[in-house]
Amino acid sequence: MTQACLTCHTEAAGQIHRTKHWKWEYLNPDTQQLLGKKTVLNNYCISIAANQASCTNCHVGYGWKDSGFDFTSEQNVDCLVCHDTTGNYRKPPGLAGHVVTKDTEFPPGSGKILKGIDLAKIAQKVGKTSRDTCGACHFNGGGGDGVKHGDLDSSVAAPDKELDVHMDASGLDFTCATCHKTSSHDVAGSRYTPTAKEDKGAHLRGGGDQGNPATCVSCHGNGPHKKDVRLNQHTAKLACQTCHIPAFSRGGIATKMSWDWSTAGQLDANGKQFVKKDEKGRITYESRKGDFTLGENVIPQYVWFNGQVNYTLLTDKIEKSDQPTGINRLGGSPTDGKSLIWPMKVFHGKQPYDPINKTLVTPKTAGNDDIGYWKNLVWDKAIEAGMKDSGAPFSGQYDFISTEMYWPITHMVAPKEKALGCADCHAKEGRLAGIQGVYLPGRDANAWVDRVGWGLALLTLLGVLGHGALRFISRRKA
Repeated sequence: MTQACLTCHTEAAGQIHRTKHWKWEYLNPDTQQLLGKKTVLNNYCISIAANQASCTNCHVGYGWKDSGFDFTSEQNVDCLVCHDTTGNYRKPPGLAGHVVTKDTEFPPGSGKILKGIDLAKIAQKVGKTSRDTCGACHFNGGGGDGVKHGDLDSSVAAPDKELDVHMDASGLDFTCATCHKTSSHDVAGSRYTPTAKEDKGAHLRGGGDQGNPATCVSCHGNGPHKKDVRLNQHTAKLACQTCHIPAFSRGGIATKMSWDWSTAGQLDANGKQFVKKDEKGRITYESRKGDFTLGENVIPQYVWFNGQVNYTLLTDKIEKSDQPTGINRLGGSPTDGKSLIWPMKVFHGKQPYDPINKTLVTPKTAGNDDIGYWKNLVWDKAIEAGMKDSGAPFSGQYDFISTEMYWPITHMVAPKEKALGCADCHAKEGRLAGIQGVYLPGRDANAWVDRVGWGLALLTLLGVLGHGALRFISRRKA
């Protein structure tokens, strides 16, 4: 298929080779940390080390099963994974990003049959990317629909206005590429270097800078509330998302809020692996994965954020304590001039680590063999294999450590009528109760400060009304 595409689109594969979607690697220019899916750890499925054949069903290529993958081969580029319009293109986990073109038993000896797909029919209906093609991977990060992000799941494939005003299928109908503009197959946007506070001229350019996607400001400007000066003053401290995304996972699909690997490994009375489900039929425990908690209509946590993100890498030393280890740590403060108050999904985990070397570890979890943890439930063997693939030492001992990871919330923008009201934040126990560095009338009650504040607001309002009256009188005279 790729050979056929390249006969006309001669530069496409070379362009793909230069993107983060291909390399799964990214050098943060500010922190000099080498990041990307190939490198970072998380507190979901932890790492791709020794798990490539399973993880790379979401790679834009064919055949990445281990460190021997040829990243220079044009034939290894998968064009259809982004340009299918039929919805029938599938890359099953465990096949290193390959597709199945005829009915095949997989894993071998399991009795499970993977249905083959008709590549000729799919190739005859290629087209632009869509929410469906992007969502095939991004909706399902972390191993399932809505698991990872909280604001991205299959409910935004064709949402109504209540769920997302921009992607509303019968309204504005934004695709992912509307904001994540693409140049030479390089898609704008990165969770490693997000834009937390846009400069004032961004809306004049109609998009983000330096490979970043369009932001709220790039379309709506810094004064989006045309008739409310008071609300516009809030944009100096608050990200638009803070008020306009009142909750995430609002589309009827739960997101994972915690994952405890330390409870994995339990067997039933027959010595078999088992699962537990809640009253809605959602999995809350798996022998191979441990315990989960789930959430819908989740109120975000709020932090000062300036766009800088530092990751705990495999080489970083960590100490077990009462406080969770940050898989990523956000920069930001009320005084740096670069930060806004942002909504976050904070994901809590408990995952294996090496107490002797004092590092996180990269266990091999997937695979139809006696090494991957999901099959044999033996941690030390799985960790040893994964750390060998990572090229990192393993002491042979393991323990579990509590972790947390921050995910900025920016999708599922509600209609303006559903935005937060004053009392949601301006209250003793309001949403911003834990935010420091800003005075909030109603939360930080001070009679003199509040009177001055409301007095200034009244003067501002009178000034606006007075200016309007003078303009009206001038027009009448003219």
